[in-house]
Amino acid sequence: DHRKIGKDMKLFMFEDVAPGFPFFLPNGMIVRNSLLDYWRDLHRENGYQEIVTPLIMNRSLWETSGHWDHYKDNMYTTVIDDEDFCIKPMNCPGSVLTYANEPHSYRELPMRLAELGTVHRHELKGTLHGLFRVRSFTQDDAHIFMRRDQIAEEIARVVNLIDTVYSKFGFEYFLELSTRPEDSMGSDEDWEAATNGLKNALESLNLPYTINEGDGAFYGPKIDFHLRDCLGRTWQCGTIQLDFQMPINFDLTYVDENDERPRPIMIHRVCFGSIERFIGILTEHFAGRFPVWLAPMQAKVLQVSQKSAEYAEKVYQMLKDAKIRVELDNRNEKIGYMIRQAQYTERVPYMIIIGEKEVETGTVSVRTRDSKTVSMTAEEFVEKITAEIRERV
Repeated sequence: DHRKIGKDMKLFMFEDVAPGFPFFLPNGMIVRNSLLDYWRDLHRENGYQEIVTPLIMNRSLWETSGHWDHYKDNMYTTVIDDEDFCIKPMNCPGSVLTYANEPHSYRELPMRLAELGTVHRHELKGTLHGLFRVRSFTQDDAHIFMRRDQIAEEIARVVNLIDTVYSKFGFEYFLELSTRPEDSMGSDEDWEAATNGLKNALESLNLPYTINEGDGAFYGPKIDFHLRDCLGRTWQCGTIQLDFQMPINFDLTYVDENDERPRPIMIHRVCFGSIERFIGILTEHFAGRFPVWLAPMQAKVLQVSQKSAEYAEKVYQMLKDAKIRVELDNRNEKIGYMIRQAQYTERVPYMIIIGEKEVETGTVSVRTRDSKTVSMTAEEFVEKITAEIRERV
């Protein structure tokens, strides 16, 4: 249970005064920021530009986008200067306004705008569950504005990006194509064109999928990625949504090669989905035994006795200087107790045991979470762990 592991490892907490609004503790922020550093590196490599859009915007925006008619029961509202404002439940209107801020040529497309945007949705109290179902969460959104002839290529690029992310963590997944729901907007022709666009992209990639009738977004059909964790459970995380409607609602255009003003097509997509939910899934998938690059504490130096204090401090300082997240345990406790706490409660990837033998030989005993111990020099260990962190293995 990620809630118990999160408490043991001091990752996150919940309070009755904030139901559905998680608190991230210092250790949890290390996991979260390491995950977001990976996300940013990957998106830079794939041609995305990062933006930030306002948390609160006027109700008129949400009426234009269609959210007010189709999603208002899940939205939080407030009044500012006698006008209705909404706390955003989704990031897409902000990306649309960013695109519409200036004219665009067909040569600029596709334009890939990424946002780690915090959203708020009013979930029923009885459905709240740890990090899996919350009322405030950060989505790793991106919105791609493109020409019609770029649909298949862009969907393939997004599929490959999401596959890279899930493979990194050892997740298998399957795909569903979710079609038009009863509560939707737009013409039958646009919905058919968008659905066929997703079908054609999946079939050109030779990817098997099932149809999930009526579970699309209100503005367009979507491909849902259902990942399978180490316990065999499935989680819907990544999505690719093809949207013909929002460019119409906001009158988006670009200048084509004939100096005409056609509308761009829009993709909405997420990889992690909710960052909070994904961290909950990772916590249970790894049972808190995060890969070294994600682990809150990457190594812990365990001092066996006062006789090894000076050498233990030297090794600890060497690891700190190498920018490894390390702590020194020099308490007057039995080494067995110190190992158990580091290995099973804190789930530290590497325990560096420093006793009289290590002082004499100028080495360290490196114990892993699967109870294997290897002797090496401190310099060799620094080289090993920094390579694992750098390569995110």
